[in-house]
Amino acid sequence: MTSAAASPEPTAALDESGLPGKKGLAQNAIGFGEGLVIGLASTAPAYSLAAVLGSIVAALGLVAPAALLVAFVPMFFIAAAFYWMNRVDPDCGTPFSWVTRAMGPYLGWIGGWAVALTGLLVIGSLADVGARYFFELVGWSAAADSKFAVMGLAVALIIVLTALTVGGTQLSARVQNVMIVVQVLALLIFSVVAIVAVFGGGAPEGSATPSLSWFNPFAAPSFNEFLVAGLLVSVFVYWGWESCVNLTEETEDSTRSAGLAAIFSTVILLVTYLSVTIAVVGFLGPDATASFEDEAILSTTATAVLGSPLDKLVVLGVVFSAVASTQTTILPASRTLLSMARQHALPAALGRVHPRRHTPHVATITVGVVATIWYVALNSALEDFLAQTLLALSLLIAFYYSLSGFACVIYYRREIFRSAKNFVLIGVAPLIGALVLGGLFVVAIREFVVNAEDNSETGATWLGVAPPLVIGLGFMLLGVLLMLAWRIGGHPEFFRRHAETVPPELAASGGKLADATQA
Repeated sequence: MTSAAASPEPTAALDESGLPGKKGLAQNAIGFGEGLVIGLASTAPAYSLAAVLGSIVAALGLVAPAALLVAFVPMFFIAAAFYWMNRVDPDCGTPFSWVTRAMGPYLGWIGGWAVALTGLLVIGSLADVGARYFFELVGWSAAADSKFAVMGLAVALIIVLTALTVGGTQLSARVQNVMIVVQVLALLIFSVVAIVAVFGGGAPEGSATPSLSWFNPFAAPSFNEFLVAGLLVSVFVYWGWESCVNLTEETEDSTRSAGLAAIFSTVILLVTYLSVTIAVVGFLGPDATASFEDEAILSTTATAVLGSPLDKLVVLGVVFSAVASTQTTILPASRTLLSMARQHALPAALGRVHPRRHTPHVATITVGVVATIWYVALNSALEDFLAQTLLALSLLIAFYYSLSGFACVIYYRREIFRSAKNFVLIGVAPLIGALVLGGLFVVAIREFVVNAEDNSETGATWLGVAPPLVIGLGFMLLGVLLMLAWRIGGHPEFFRRHAETVPPELAASGGKLADATQA
């Protein structure tokens, strides 16, 4: 194993003056508060619930909250892994940079590809939901039911939000501040009114009073249902909090603030998701929830709970949520490509930074263009493209989160047994998170193969397996081929790197690897 200083591509020192650093990004552009907002906005609480809550409650009924609670545990532990890795390596490439340091360049490259890939796959889905809910908000039902109208507005949204992301991190943060307030306020009002109605007797016939049994995963109809329809999809609703860590090089007190923002994001999301899920399941009751399998559950329940016109507040929250997340999802994908390019793992053009805006404009535009092409192609070919994409996305999320957890344990392995704190927070927690999500990844693949028709929204299969597996693993295989082509095609520099362990002095002080390099 080599020391951190032996890396041929050390992390750049952050410029405390606020001027662009080695990567050209604007230093100290945002603080902890803005990072927290971006972490929350990237998960898109209102959109995530609208997109998957219907399928979760339809499959699990009264124990739907259990899936969200169980999925939180590994997410929280992986957020801890992000915190500890970011403390010593505040690199915008996050899993790409960290897995490379801990486990070598090949796994690091695949980890970076998975992060970028999740953004490319989901950006169109986010914009699609935002467009459809916008038409619903303004009462234009004909447009909401038209695939081409929704697609046209979604593409326009991607173009505008890509331009906004190129415009600067501070501008993006200001826009996100407004959007997160609207969606959280909408969900809070909805949840409180619904729960009060349940306990006060104002809910419709068939409603159910919340019970601790709702949080018992062993009460699920079946293990397979809980695993795929519940837990795997629930992983998706938490995904995105790490966007604030991708902006670490643009954040004040980067080694601490970005990681803390990620941890706080997961906790706030847990409270939000449990509140809304309990409100929906309790207000509708088990029989009514079984009839919903798509995003209609949130808007329909909002109408029953709040009445008109207040129900439009929830719809507005979903619009803002989807639009906000469309933009914030561009951030980690573009920053990951930037980091990979600067470390010679991708073409140098992707590492270019705008001279005035200090944003990776080439990588950002590339993400926007590729995401648009994928969205238009898949949406034109599949009626249920949203559901298939989200399941494929959940596979990729579980993969790179698991990889990040293992990287933390491996990188800090010589420090884990130095104290009880290190053992629990740096060793046990990330390892549990990695094992749970890694196990979920493997078991879900088996389910997509063995029970392919049951895990396809339409019952159709591709190549004899469920479509999400073809999408997810197909793109991962494409990544492996691209990596090998880059390596064989005359770019061996990055692949000559060796795995490292954290320098003891940095583990103790919380300093940056750049500091060690300069010393």
